[in-house]
Amino acid sequence: MRLLLVLLMSVFLVTPALAAEPIKIGALFALSGPAAFIGTPTKLVAEMTVAEINKQGGINGRPIELVMADTEGDPTKAVMAVKRLIEVDKVVALIGPTRTGTGMAIKPIVERARIPIVMTVGGDPVIMEGGRYGTARYIFKAPQRSSTAVRKIYIYLQKKGLKKVAILTASDGFGQDGRRWLKKLAPEYGLTIVAEDTFHPSDTDMTGQLRRLMKHDPQVIICWTIGPAGAIVAKNVRQLGIKVPLFQCHGLPGPKYIELAGKAAEGNLMPSTKLMAWQELPDTDPQKPVIAHFVKLYNEVYDLDRKFPINTHSGYAWDAVNLLVTAMKKAGPHPQKIRDELERINGYVGVSGIYRLSPQDHCGLGVDSMIIVRIEDGQWHLEDY
Repeated sequence: MRLLLVLLMSVFLVTPALAAEPIKIGALFALSGPAAFIGTPTKLVAEMTVAEINKQGGINGRPIELVMADTEGDPTKAVMAVKRLIEVDKVVALIGPTRTGTGMAIKPIVERARIPIVMTVGGDPVIMEGGRYGTARYIFKAPQRSSTAVRKIYIYLQKKGLKKVAILTASDGFGQDGRRWLKKLAPEYGLTIVAEDTFHPSDTDMTGQLRRLMKHDPQVIICWTIGPAGAIVAKNVRQLGIKVPLFQCHGLPGPKYIELAGKAAEGNLMPSTKLMAWQELPDTDPQKPVIAHFVKLYNEVYDLDRKFPINTHSGYAWDAVNLLVTAMKKAGPHPQKIRDELERINGYVGVSGIYRLSPQDHCGLGVDSMIIVRIEDGQWHLEDY
């Protein structure tokens, strides 16, 4: 009888522990290196999101354990990191990384391992398939496609009657992804690319490129890059006295851009998530209360804004984690089933948009998820057009 009691007590003691066994999600971000200014706050948002989900009971009673890895923004190190997360840490899903280049580097590894990942990169190639892009059955992404951001800009230009476009793009993967879509989609909107030029992301002066572009009398300049280079372009535009509008890409809206560009940022336009001007959204917008809740947590509860003021990237990790959790609540901790459920998500209201995923679209965000913002008096405002 005593032995039976001991065995029964053992069952009662062990069962809750097993029920509370954490579900491991791997997270790859550039926590050091040139992209750390994006990767580090993204990590903090991922941790905040997991903490909030765990407070509410986790996934069907099991907490999430976020296993972090630093890619340093380097493709080779990203490959090493993702292999460790999959083979050693035994994660069932992944979020990240920070840069399109590192995303492309780990793409074939994730595909071979059949581990679903919701990436937080801006470029389209990570979810493109065929030829040199390989497959993307297990690859999803939270930020808008570059092509979606290009369409948002082109809709604006079309409505404003601006038809002659000059493009200035970074030579890295993200910049060239933007260049490809800017050129491909222009005819669809009745626009003409009258001139194009490139620069290296680490360049410190683009006046030569801008002078060459202006020889072709463009009505607008579109720059496609992330990081300090965008602010340098803005300063160079101001120095040269160029009067045509300057559009930046969807990767730049945030306080850092204004800080680096200074007065040269005034009047600059760019596509953005609604996060950057959420208070100016109509109350009927279903994203507004979601964004308000996120901003309160970010600023007041977790106090992240002191070191990393909110920018357009801030909501990507929130959405990436919540997309996985939405799928895992139905699929459990089973990679193949998680992948299948991700494709069925239709109507998740996130910070970055309302996601309608499908087997044909592993991003699920349209142009209605974006706004055009203009910088006025050092502040972000919703551009009316």
